[in-house]
Amino acid sequence: MPLHATHPIHDLPELRERSPAFRDRADAGLVLAGMLAGLRGSGALVLGIPAGGVPVAASVATALGLELDVAVVSKILLPWTTEAGYGAVAFDGSVWIDGRAALRFGLTDRDVRDATDRARAKVLRRVALLRQGRPLAVEGRTVVLVDDGVAGGSTLRAAIAALRGLGVGRLIVAVPTGHGRSVQDLADQVDALYCANVRHGTPFAVADAYQAWHDVTEDEVAEALRVAQQAFAHPAGS
Repeated sequence: MPLHATHPIHDLPELRERSPAFRDRADAGLVLAGMLAGLRGSGALVLGIPAGGVPVAASVATALGLELDVAVVSKILLPWTTEAGYGAVAFDGSVWIDGRAALRFGLTDRDVRDATDRARAKVLRRVALLRQGRPLAVEGRTVVLVDDGVAGGSTLRAAIAALRGLGVGRLIVAVPTGHGRSVQDLADQVDALYCANVRHGTPFAVADAYQAWHDVTEDEVAEALRVAQQAFAHPAGS
């Protein structure tokens, strides 16, 4: 049921404002898969955003019999935190920055430049590790872009812009949890947005939606990707 008639956010009313809402990322992915059941076996491509979005995306892809890959994006972080960002760098090198946020936090041009360089280096490392030279072929395809949640939305904004630049067909964002204001803003940029657990208020933490939460390592991302891709290539009973 859409939350808003103009730019609908497809959510689950029984999970609105609930915290926690999921056991873990795998459970969250199964909830999203239920919401996306119409895509089962459709040939859509599921793209997980590393690190935390990939276990969710793997659960979605495996449940729906869809191909899984990664869209590497990294936040441009505030100097005093390892979580909060005001922009992001995408896999194609493109950058999205919330200039008003940078001003509000009193960041200098040098602060922004240094933080962007750090995010770019992280993206390059992860692209090399997780994509290993494979092109991201999305032109004309239906893509489901998955993260483990959305707070400010900078990571997804950068990913959406990069995928549009590659000529993606229908673009769907699917996240287990998100702040209502941010998901509404993102809904304006995509063809459909699914967010099972919409919450409001501040402070907002994606982790609060999960009973079990940990920082996902790059090794865990690589393994989740490998297992899901193997399951797609060799489905059970084939």
